[in-house]
Amino acid sequence: MTDTRVRLWLGPIAAVLLFAGMFAVGLMIPGYSHVRQTVSELGEVGSPGRLAFSVLLLLVATCLVVFATGVAATLRAAGGSTVPAYLVGAMAISAAGVGVFAFPHPLHNVFGLSELVGYQAPLVAALACRSATRTRPIRTFSFVMYALVVLAIAANMTTLHRHGTLWLHIQPYYGVLQRLLFAAWFFWCAGYAVLLMRMRRPR
Repeated sequence: MTDTRVRLWLGPIAAVLLFAGMFAVGLMIPGYSHVRQTVSELGEVGSPGRLAFSVLLLLVATCLVVFATGVAATLRAAGGSTVPAYLVGAMAISAAGVGVFAFPHPLHNVFGLSELVGYQAPLVAALACRSATRTRPIRTFSFVMYALVVLAIAANMTTLHRHGTLWLHIQPYYGVLQRLLFAAWFFWCAGYAVLLMRMRRPR
């Protein structure tokens, strides 16, 4: 039980590590703007922060893999589906790929798009919960966070219409918009971990 609890803590740790790391790597790049520029620019080819960014994402991916094993163990013990754990694991693979294959490598965008699989984790986590009272907070929280993830994805899709009026208004703040998507999913990740730990407590 203690071992599983430790592994679940890797969810919140991954979230803190990602955002603290992005800020730290940004300090290594003269003139970098977290408001205007994309996260990928932190580790693109030729960037002073390329190595640090790659290491950061590999550490985050490692945390997510360990977290996923804790999620699987908890859900298995509760008699539930372990599919949410596999989707967290999918996000870990995507994060590692984005870090290893720096932009403009063709695989960078492939792994970036593959994050759409991991983004479904909150929905699957909500659907995987039974109607028992102890799982209701997880179900509610996951549905709410999935709605925020979907809204953030939709907002980020404005990059497909870069000649439109809407993009002209969004472009100066696109860095924030992109980070809101990451924030929504990783906040779910952290909250899901805490709720799973509460569910494990004997009553």
